[in-house]
Amino acid sequence: MNRHDPPLEVDPRQAFALASAGRPLLDLRSAAERMGGMARGALAVDDPADWAARTLPADGMLLLCALGQRSFRIASALRERGIAAQSVAGGMAAWVGLGLPLADEVQVGGGLARYARQICLPEVGAAGQARLARARVVLVGVGGLGAPAALYLAAAGVGRITLIDDDVVDRSNLQRQVLYSDSEVGLRKVDVATRRLRALNPGIDVIAIPQKLDAHNAPGLLAGHDVLVDGADNFPARFAVSDASRRLAIPMVYGAVERFSGQVAVFDPRHVDSPCYRCLFPEPPAPGEVPSCAEAGVLGVVPGMIGMLQACETLKLLLGIGAPLVGRLLLVDALAMHWRELVLARDVECPGCGSSGADRLRRTSPLDPGSG
Repeated sequence: MNRHDPPLEVDPRQAFALASAGRPLLDLRSAAERMGGMARGALAVDDPADWAARTLPADGMLLLCALGQRSFRIASALRERGIAAQSVAGGMAAWVGLGLPLADEVQVGGGLARYARQICLPEVGAAGQARLARARVVLVGVGGLGAPAALYLAAAGVGRITLIDDDVVDRSNLQRQVLYSDSEVGLRKVDVATRRLRALNPGIDVIAIPQKLDAHNAPGLLAGHDVLVDGADNFPARFAVSDASRRLAIPMVYGAVERFSGQVAVFDPRHVDSPCYRCLFPEPPAPGEVPSCAEAGVLGVVPGMIGMLQACETLKLLLGIGAPLVGRLLLVDALAMHWRELVLARDVECPGCGSSGADRLRRTSPLDPGSG
């Protein structure tokens, strides 16, 4: 390289300008990485030296990889062979982080800049973000669990969020239900939540249903969704969600809290070995057996922790990534900050998903607290 050669690295903004003016921009990443999205105008090239020999670019070429390190090494090697090449500094991560344009098919859900930190994850990518934009999630209850879950699902770009809750904002909610403010006491939760979520992300659709969910209306209200998020505060609603989950073959993300503890699990009827909620609780407890949050109390941050875990499990299900909590019950003790996991096997005699409910198997399980 002599002093008249252009620098080996070029800023992503300058690279975009050069590519827009006709300079070849070569994406050196693997096919799997490219599936997550490509820079606008980039060409997928595995061997830039061979490509250059066949194409003979007059002004050289720009090389793009994931982080800018591999492209820098290859650009250096090509320079030694007399082939004009420059590396895009920071790679695709920097390109996305700066909000530079991607291929048209990845301009999803309100623009690249909003989701840049998510799209740059190989497990998500532009294809995953587009999948979230098409997703439909319903939250049963917009209280202690549903409020934080709704906020993070909206922020993540879930395209349609349905809120089912017949309650109004009470001043006692404000210690933990982070969607609401003091000036909104007495208003319907779904109305306040809808305004807040739309303000957070105008690119999503939010549907408010101010109804109490029960066994009769659950199938109709929950049908057509991809994931059911259980934030209910009573056993009849939880059983209604569980029964509809099995009937509609839609995964249910369960969460519950009490005092300083909480629990999370995923019941997914699409998996033949997945338990259901009735495997954990075959039938509702007797009145007064399980205290409500009003009776037992709850530390305000605990519903937030569990609601965010539910949102995380929901996103994993929608994206098809990671290992959802199917067949596992995650227990959180916030006072000791201790996390443990129980294996939750499908009960063959479960009254919900088992082959026979004649002789129901009684098991010892954590008490199901409320939604907060």
